[in-house]
Amino acid sequence: MIKKLKSKVKRLKDFVLKGERVFDNFNNASIQVVLKNQYKIMKAISPSCLPQLSEVGFSAYSQFEEDGILLYIFSIIGEGRKRVVEICAGSGMECMATNLIINHGWEGLLFDGSEDNVRIGQEFFSKNKATFLHPTRFCQNWITSENINELIRSNGFSGEVDLLSLDIDGNDYWILKAIEVISPRVIICETNNVIPSELALTIPYDAEFNYLNSPKEKKDFVGVSLLAMEKLCKSKGYRLIGAHKYGFNVIFMKNSKGEEYFPEVSIETIHNNPYTIEARKNRWPAVKDLGWEKV
Repeated sequence: MIKKLKSKVKRLKDFVLKGERVFDNFNNASIQVVLKNQYKIMKAISPSCLPQLSEVGFSAYSQFEEDGILLYIFSIIGEGRKRVVEICAGSGMECMATNLIINHGWEGLLFDGSEDNVRIGQEFFSKNKATFLHPTRFCQNWITSENINELIRSNGFSGEVDLLSLDIDGNDYWILKAIEVISPRVIICETNNVIPSELALTIPYDAEFNYLNSPKEKKDFVGVSLLAMEKLCKSKGYRLIGAHKYGFNVIFMKNSKGEEYFPEVSIETIHNNPYTIEARKNRWPAVKDLGWEKV
């Protein structure tokens, strides 16, 4: 029985992978619903049946394979209130929240600093057949540690949410540190894996920082190291549970949630991939002596 279930899940996953961005939204959603229910069946039989995070990834709207990873996580721990907040969502056509919103009926609150991105995103959700009756909230704001809590609160989100996605390429550490108005069950955020695993570093806080304005030789002077983000998340009651295959989009889960299924993993495990190893070797020397702040 267990072998048959694993084989069936693999076939379904392969079907999704081959069809990504080709199926219309109805078919894509229906395939994912079947996949989600297969995970629930496997969980009910035995946790030993369940695949690893490295085996469940696929992209529907995410840049990499995070859509599949998030689908798997929430199939196992439950979807809760089905609410997601994403900070720096781009146009919304390629981000962490969109698959959950369009294909699984989640309520979203998305932010981006670009007027053009937000206009495109608002049009995208207003014309999509899954969201046109109640388009997701998509707000144009320049996010700072001073305004983030009020922006979230004033748009109707507070208390427990299921997912917080954070990818600013800048003040990520300081924004996450400031957030108090919501309590996410899961956090997915980008870290700078050019920085060695043993260093807890971030860029100094600058409310006006924009990586697009950085000179070429300082393009890697952005964001926060994984160790720094892990320390911050631990102080907030979260553990590191995994990442995508390149090791910079990482996932934290609240300690009271899903511990049987998603144990804590080490930074070394996350960074043990060819992309990170090569990036650190070739790119860290150029920025290691810049003005990083230890945390």
